Amino acid sequence: MLNFFRQHTGSAKDDLLSGLTVALALVPEAIAFAFVAGVSPLIGLYSAFFIGLISAIFGGRPGMISGATGAMAVVIVALVAEHGVEYLFPTVILCGLLQIAIGLGRLGKLIRMVPHSVMLGFVNGLAIVIGLAQLGSFKTLTPETTLVYLSGTPLALMLMLVATTMLIIWLLPKLTQAVPASLVAILSVTLISIGINQSYDTARGENTLATVGDMLSMKTQAAASGALSSHHHETHEESAAAPAITATETADAEKSKTASTSTPDSSASSIKGGLPQLFFMQYSMVPLTWGTMRIIFPFAIILCGVGLIESLMTLTLIDEITETRGKGNRECIGQGAANIVCGLFGGMGGCAMIGQSLINVNSGGRGRLSGITAAICLLLFVMFLAPVIEMIPMAALVGVMFMVVVGTFEWASLSMFRRMPKSDVLVMVLVAGYTVFMHDLASAVILGVIVSALVFAWQHATHLAVDIKHNEHGSKIYQLHGPLFFASVSSFKEMFDVTGDSDDVVIDFYYTRVYDQSGLEAINWLAEKYQNSGKRLHLTHLSPECRRLLDQAGDLVEINISEDPQYHVATDRLG
Repeated sequence: MLNFFRQHTGSAKDDLLSGLTVALALVPEAIAFAFVAGVSPLIGLYSAFFIGLISAIFGGRPGMISGATGAMAVVIVALVAEHGVEYLFPTVILCGLLQIAIGLGRLGKLIRMVPHSVMLGFVNGLAIVIGLAQLGSFKTLTPETTLVYLSGTPLALMLMLVATTMLIIWLLPKLTQAVPASLVAILSVTLISIGINQSYDTARGENTLATVGDMLSMKTQAAASGALSSHHHETHEESAAAPAITATETADAEKSKTASTSTPDSSASSIKGGLPQLFFMQYSMVPLTWGTMRIIFPFAIILCGVGLIESLMTLTLIDEITETRGKGNRECIGQGAANIVCGLFGGMGGCAMIGQSLINVNSGGRGRLSGITAAICLLLFVMFLAPVIEMIPMAALVGVMFMVVVGTFEWASLSMFRRMPKSDVLVMVLVAGYTVFMHDLASAVILGVIVSALVFAWQHATHLAVDIKHNEHGSKIYQLHGPLFFASVSSFKEMFDVTGDSDDVVIDFYYTRVYDQSGLEAINWLAEKYQNSGKRLHLTHLSPECRRLLDQAGDLVEINISEDPQYHVATDRLG
C-alpha cells in the first residue's frame, strides 16, 4: 500500500501546498504533546516551528517533517514534574549536542542493520497506533469535566465528515493533482462544519462539531480538573498519531497536570502568541554545575536515542516510499542542530514525525521547501491566524489520518505469512504487537533488531561443518565450512579428535571465517590441546580479516610456528 504515496513527482508548487496542509495538521498535535510534556501549548507550537524549520534545511531527508513529538514528551514530563521547566531547556540543548556528535561519528549508518521484517512490523504497528489514536477525537467533555465518547447526532455528523474527508482524498487525485487532496478536503470539510455549527443551537457557546479550538479548551479544562488522570489507563500515542485527546492520557498524566499548571500560559485556551524568545529571557537559568549535569544527562541520553531512532526509521520509510535515499548521518546532525536552537528558545525538543511526513509525501511534498513551508506557516498561524485555525473541525484531521493509516499499512504482508520464514513472521508480529500495546516505536525497533540478530546467530550456528582428509605425508586435514563465532564455538570444538589425530594436523579456513573473540579463544583452546598432546597444528587459507584478528589477539592464540610446503599458500599461519 505504500505505492499509494508514489503518485507524485514533486514541484515547488506541490511543496508549498503540501507544507500548508501539514501545518494545519501540526497545530493540534503540537498542542496535545505539550500537554503530555506538562508545558504550555505555545511551547509545543514553537518547538514544532524550530524543529521543523531547521531539520528541513539541514537534515538528511528532503520531504520529511519534524516537530514536537509524543515519544520525547513522555520523557520530558518526568523531568519537568520533578525539577521544573527550567531544567528542560538545557536538557534539550545537551540532547542536540549528543545527536550532532553521533552524526559526526557517522553512526547514523547503523539504521542499515534494521531487517526488513522489523520494518514491516514497524510500519504495520504504526498504522494501527495512528488509527487507534483517532478514537480520542470522538470524545467530548461533559459538564462534570469527564471525557465521554460522542453519541447521537454529534457522533453521526462526526462520522459523516470523516467519511467525506476520506472520500475527497481518494477521489480528487483521479480528477486532478493540481492541488493536494488533503488540503482540499480540510478546507471543504471546514466550510461544511462551520455551516453545521451555525445551524444548530450554540447558546451555551458549544459547537455540535468539535474544532481545534474546542480541543484545546477541552484539554485545558480536563488538565485543570484532573479528568485526564482518571483516564490514565488509556494509551499515549506516538508522534505519528494525529491530533487526539488520548495523546494526553498517559501514566504520567497526573504529573503532567501538576507541571502544566505551574508553567506560563498553561491554562490558555488559544494558540495565539508572538515571536518566540530566548529561554533565559522568560525563565530563571539553572546553574551549570555537576549537580545539574547529573540531573539532565540521563534525560538527554534518552531523548537523543529516542529522537534518532524514530527519525532514522522515518527516513528509511520515506526512502522506500519515494524510491530515493536520504543521508542518515546528516539527519543526525540536522536533528541535533534543531534541538539546540529549540532549547535556546524555550522549546521541548522533537524529532521526525511519521504521520505528518506521510501526509506531506501523500500531498506531493518531496523537497526541503515543503518542510520549511510547514514550519513558517505554523508560526504565522500562531502569530496572525489563530482564530481561523481554531475553526478547523477535528473530523477533517481525523479523516486525513485515517487515509494515512490506509496508505501506511502493508496489506501485502498479510498474504506473505505463508511464504515468509517463520522467524521473520515472528519478528514482524512481535514488533507490531509491541508498538500497539506498549506504544513505544523506538523500543519496538530495538527489540526487533535484537530478536532478529539472535535468530540469525542461532541459524548460522548450525552451518559449521567439516570435511576430513589425509595427505600422503600422514597429515590430517580439517576443512571447515561456515562461520566461526560465539554461537558455533561448541560445534567447532566437537569436530576434532585430539587424542586420535596424527602428529601433524591442518585446519583449512578456505571456506570459513573467524568473526569474533569467541572464535579466537576456541582456536587457542584447540591449540593448547594439540600442544599438550605433543602434536603440531597448522592454520591455512586464513583471510586478511582473520589474520588481523589473530594479530590483535596478541598472546591469546599460541600455536607452534612451522611451514607446510604441501599447500604453497602465502597466507599459511601458525600463530
